Amino acid sequence: MTAAVVAALGLGAVIGVLLGVFGGGGSILAVPALVYGVGLPLSAAVPTSLLVVGISSAVAVLPRLRARQVRWRIAAVVGTVGAAAALGGTAVNRLLDPRVVLLGFAVVMIIAGARMLRDDDHAGGDCALPGSEVNWRSCLPKSIGVGVVVGFLTGLFGVGGGFLIIPALVVLLGLPAPVATGTSLVVIVLNSAAGFAAHIGEVELDYSLAGAFALAAVVGALAAGHLAIRLPADRLRRGFAYLVFAVAVFVAVQVLINPATA
Repeated sequence: MTAAVVAALGLGAVIGVLLGVFGGGGSILAVPALVYGVGLPLSAAVPTSLLVVGISSAVAVLPRLRARQVRWRIAAVVGTVGAAAALGGTAVNRLLDPRVVLLGFAVVMIIAGARMLRDDDHAGGDCALPGSEVNWRSCLPKSIGVGVVVGFLTGLFGVGGGFLIIPALVVLLGLPAPVATGTSLVVIVLNSAAGFAAHIGEVELDYSLAGAFALAAVVGALAAGHLAIRLPADRLRRGFAYLVFAVAVFVAVQVLINPATA
């Protein structure tokens, strides 16, 4: 077993655990892990990340299905609208300095994390009602708005779908943190599938490394997913907020200290 495969197994497990517990974190960390940990070029790391994150997110959502922690209609609206809006964000991304994009991404994460820590009672509202009780006259415009904003920012920043989706679902739509986590996983699957399809044919993937990374991520996501559904909602929300802060600081420091790699 090569060093690259061993690294892929270890880092894949970490990505899977993050997805299983928080419903996010995998997409923003998978690319750096594949580039710096596994040794893939960025051109191959991006589609490999999309493939792995999509598969592991699909697996991570399974325990949450049994716990009824997914709002399927909201996920469909946010995911579909977001996939379209991401095209616009991607176009704008190509016009901006990468350092500006990354610093902007860090700022957005800090704002989102602060909102999740500050608002203890933002869960509730028309979108948070179960199943057929949702008032779609009020919830649908909000869901479309979240899809547009999250999709555009995901396309603009190129990473971090889960970091943007979960705060939006909690703060803007009022979903409880566990439901927001499960719903975000479905959205991530849709976005990852669309992104991977857009990259097919651009570069030849190393499917042995991708397979090792995906296998470890799936195992980590399943194990963490069963644990996460038993965690209190407030602890889950706060834990995710602190994780957002940590990644925001890491991104900002990397840009300021080593701007040539941004």
